[in-house]
Amino acid sequence: MKLRLITLSLALIATPVMAHDFWLQPTRFQLAPNAPLEATFLVGHAALRERWLNNDRIVAMKSFFAGRPTDVRGGLRTGEVDLVTRFSAPGLHVLGMQSNYAFSDLPAIRFNDYAKEEGLALITAARKRSGNAAKPGRERYSRRAKSLIQVGTQTAANQGQATRPIGLKLEIVPDRNPYALDASRMLPVHVLYNGRRLANATVKLTNLANDDKPVAIAVTDRAGRARFRIPASGNWLLNVVWGVPVAANPRFDFDTTFSSLTFGYPSTR
Repeated sequence: MKLRLITLSLALIATPVMAHDFWLQPTRFQLAPNAPLEATFLVGHAALRERWLNNDRIVAMKSFFAGRPTDVRGGLRTGEVDLVTRFSAPGLHVLGMQSNYAFSDLPAIRFNDYAKEEGLALITAARKRSGNAAKPGRERYSRRAKSLIQVGTQTAANQGQATRPIGLKLEIVPDRNPYALDASRMLPVHVLYNGRRLANATVKLTNLANDDKPVAIAVTDRAGRARFRIPASGNWLLNVVWGVPVAANPRFDFDTTFSSLTFGYPSTR
């Protein structure tokens, strides 16, 4: 598997691009059975990090355990946290969220920079091909977020839950359980778009305790694969963006999806 690994400097990341990054942030990624789990939706990084106060845009909020989905929209809140829920069964649980569409209209320079930095190859090519690279970029976009929660001790029965897709339009799927990595600490993942392996997608790894810039990025190979070395402590974000041109529409030219995966380890292991 040939991967292009790139370490990013802070100057490489444009402010409009970073503001798009979005994820689900639990207060704890590992907890005891029946303990309350509190989580918030966040967008942006460093000085630009803020809560995503748009719970009314959520069209699906589910947990997955042993391959079975459970609707947890009843746990959505409007106070200091966005979600409160509990898991009774020990093992790995996955939280998944899907938003509806919103719309963006950026000036040409900002949109072109954003498309370049996020690796939106189809969008960039379409703008060049149509001669519209100097025009504002109009897109409709939606968000997906996934979080891995370890409840109690690990159980062999549901180790596969971490590596099983949950059906998001754009989804980062680990090929190993991040909570059961070997000494190499290598985490292989693949990216799916509408259920198919996605090549040439830019996946970023960010330490959420020091999130002014990603630790590294990888561009998926022909089989949609990438891999990262994950430290044994801290909270981690993987995120990816993908966009495609759409047929003539008076409101937007591209359909873009933002997707993230979060997981984390105790401060001492």
